[in-house]
Amino acid sequence: MNDLDPLSPNSADSQRRLMVALALAMALTFAYTYFFAPQGPPPQAGGADAGQVVAGADAGTAAPTAGADTTGTPSTGTGSEAAVAAEATPPPPVRTLDFQREWARYSFSTQGAGLVSAELQGQKMREQGQVSIAEGYKLLFGGNVAPPPQMNLAQPVAGQPLPLSVSITGPAPLAADARYAVAETGTPGNGTLFTARQGPWEVTKSLQWPREGFELLYTLQVKNTSAQAATGELQVHYNRAIDPNNEHAPSFFGGVGNLSYASCHVGEEKHKLAPEQSAPDAEDSRGLVHYFGIDQQYFLSALYPLDGPLQGRCDFVATPAVRGVTASFPLTVAAGETVTLRFGGYFGPKEDDLLAAVPSQALRDATGLAATSYKPQLTETIDYGMWAVIAKLLVGVMKFFHGLAGNWGVAIILLTVLVKLILLPLTHRSMVSMEAMKKLQPRVEELRKKYADDRERQNTEMMKLYQEAKVNPLGGCLPMLIQMPVWIALFTALRNSYDIYQEPFFGPVWRDLTFKDPTYILPLALGISMIITQKLQPQMGDPTQAKIMTWFVPILFTATLLNYPAGLALYIFTNNILSIAQQYGLRKWLESKEHKGGGDGGLPAGTATATAGGKRK
Repeated sequence: MNDLDPLSPNSADSQRRLMVALALAMALTFAYTYFFAPQGPPPQAGGADAGQVVAGADAGTAAPTAGADTTGTPSTGTGSEAAVAAEATPPPPVRTLDFQREWARYSFSTQGAGLVSAELQGQKMREQGQVSIAEGYKLLFGGNVAPPPQMNLAQPVAGQPLPLSVSITGPAPLAADARYAVAETGTPGNGTLFTARQGPWEVTKSLQWPREGFELLYTLQVKNTSAQAATGELQVHYNRAIDPNNEHAPSFFGGVGNLSYASCHVGEEKHKLAPEQSAPDAEDSRGLVHYFGIDQQYFLSALYPLDGPLQGRCDFVATPAVRGVTASFPLTVAAGETVTLRFGGYFGPKEDDLLAAVPSQALRDATGLAATSYKPQLTETIDYGMWAVIAKLLVGVMKFFHGLAGNWGVAIILLTVLVKLILLPLTHRSMVSMEAMKKLQPRVEELRKKYADDRERQNTEMMKLYQEAKVNPLGGCLPMLIQMPVWIALFTALRNSYDIYQEPFFGPVWRDLTFKDPTYILPLALGISMIITQKLQPQMGDPTQAKIMTWFVPILFTATLLNYPAGLALYIFTNNILSIAQQYGLRKWLESKEHKGGGDGGLPAGTATATAGGKRK
């Protein structure tokens, strides 16, 4: 299985690299404080091939009676005579048909009866915007920048079969670019019917869709017009052209990426292929085909057998300029008979609720489909990886807050406040411990000078001092350690959740919380807040080490986050502001308590005695 490449944001390697990047500041703090201060085989026996159907066993759709002309055009004969007559008939002219839906506009060509365009409509359903620094500041000062183009899920590849085109391989092949005659079906604009004849084959393709939504019903009827049984392999194609200049792989330094993958769930494995990845073994790509298509960061183009997985195989193409997948199904058709295969299609955003409902009630109502228990599980294309549990929880909480505030940026801020409140007891103890560490600094310096030539004795005496004062020199790192899974899970959620995609915070600049801040104002503010946080903490070690921890670590952390999603920078910045307020308030409270009571200000027991003249009472 090659589902996750090393550059993928959800691969194990990428997740580990991300953890290292986010943990670097904490690791440096830890180091200075501690050392310087103190898969299954395809189902071979699943019964007869689901795609190898003879008359009457057509996946639940009644086939036309033998010899019937499904296009309504009178047949010119039977058997081989009909095939010869069909070949002698001039092919229909090439036409382009446009169909406008509420959320999409489809264009079909009669050459191959495939998609030449599937352009989604709506403000969010656009390509990922690439806003430069200059454009970011232009927006900041009231200028205008052209929005990115609408997302087009079907861009033809020159010389390759169109998306949704079919071909038949075998002794009597049918080309994927065969010319089709066309006729509207049912209510005008609600569907269309394509028919092509080549050799012994008469192929009828019916497409129906509801007025709303992103689904369609795709019915294939393959009739054998010859006097002999015909065999072959029915292939359904989905190829998509890619502009390498506008495609970006996920980056270790924060690029969300917009890679498109050739994808197929076959057997028990979900395979995805991008350029420079190794294609799955031929044996691994055989089995029951659940769905196939093109899987992009926030969008999906997929076909699935409507009546349950079909025995077949998937072939993948992934070059810098092309992504494609071809699903092949065994085909055997008796003389004069018809085989029918039904597919559902989804061409839209990877929104969890929409994917979970496929096939939706709207599709069933529009096409007269009966209720079916089969679900293609398209939700698995929203892949949060190893952080799925936390990421889904965070998305759910943010959805709740978004329902209250109506703004995803505000939802992230409220999420930060909620996490801060949950961790409040822990962070309070940590900050109290750090304040106690500050009071121990004179004794620590004495021990350093006293045992300057004996590092082992120095560390032993310092640890003894900490134990007597009941403080933990590493306690300040614990809140960051606990926050790190939240940061990584939020980062993963921003990279995969369509709910937040293209959603703004406020103003003309922060128009997409899943994309980096083009002005870098948020990450720079984050860095400044980290420096303030460091200055409020007790300065451990010598002045050189203190400067490194106060300046170098925040600068390194900021540089790492420059190209990360603005939503993540907003979360960490808000968390830093809350930490500054908490630490400042705690310090004032401890000072006030100490002045009033003359005691230790609520510091851990033993701290006052350990710092009073360096002697215990």
